Amino acid sequence: MEKVQYVIKQFDLDVLSIEDVPESFSSSVYKIKLKDHQTFFIKIPYSKVKLEREYDVLKRLQHELPVPQVLNYWEGNEDITGAFLLSAINGLPITGEVNVDLAYDIGVIHAKLHSIEPNEEDFNSSVSNEYEQWTKFIKNQFYSFAEDVKEVIDSRLYEQSLHYFEQHQKLLPSPDGPRFVHMDFRPGNILANGNKVVGIIDFESVRIGSTEIDFTKINRDIFVKYPGTMEAFQRGYESIRPIIDLQTVLPFYRFIDAFNSIGWCKRRGMEKNQSFLEENLAYLKDFLR
Repeated sequence: MEKVQYVIKQFDLDVLSIEDVPESFSSSVYKIKLKDHQTFFIKIPYSKVKLEREYDVLKRLQHELPVPQVLNYWEGNEDITGAFLLSAINGLPITGEVNVDLAYDIGVIHAKLHSIEPNEEDFNSSVSNEYEQWTKFIKNQFYSFAEDVKEVIDSRLYEQSLHYFEQHQKLLPSPDGPRFVHMDFRPGNILANGNKVVGIIDFESVRIGSTEIDFTKINRDIFVKYPGTMEAFQRGYESIRPIIDLQTVLPFYRFIDAFNSIGWCKRRGMEKNQSFLEENLAYLKDFLR
């Protein structure tokens, strides 16, 4: 709480209450209610890189998509990476069951994100352009996390994972892009009001890349849990733009998501991320058996 109190002073806010936002797993996010009863959000990103990247993306997308407006920005100091003061959107993160109507609307908003073509200014911003070397980007990410994963899983499962990656990455279709890809497009980062999507949040990991990577988490959290949602999502998505062949790419990307997530847990603390670690380890074992 010390950090957010310091940031509140930087933004000169007259605060009535502060509420931690639990759906944020990397950076720190707080719901701030002022004494005049206005509500805002303060985000303290995990790193300076994430701070600059999200700032650039939110400014870029503010007239294209329903994203939070950056009302104030602090560049940080030696102790705090920096912070945003963000507008509130009249919706809540998706936490419960997703029906086909909501899945359709998620498809529409996702396609709208993927329809935005990066321009010359975008390519020169803090958002990394990984598209031109997409295969290398995926491989570098995988092997970066592999160093951490090696310390967590048994050697046989580790070697199976490396073998599967090398054998199946070469079978992927040509990349679909260049486009903005969210990289963490999951229910907790999609705001809904009833069966309508009213906002997308958390752009700190966004890249310019291929759309194929962006379906993994909604497949994990929505499609496999709620029958009919994949088909509804695809209909919504295809009402805006063509969709890549999900049946071809999803198994591979779900595999690397589970593998990389194990490495992420090792880096960020296995004890506090125990349930997420166990979920991904169980998936990896089942997938490769």
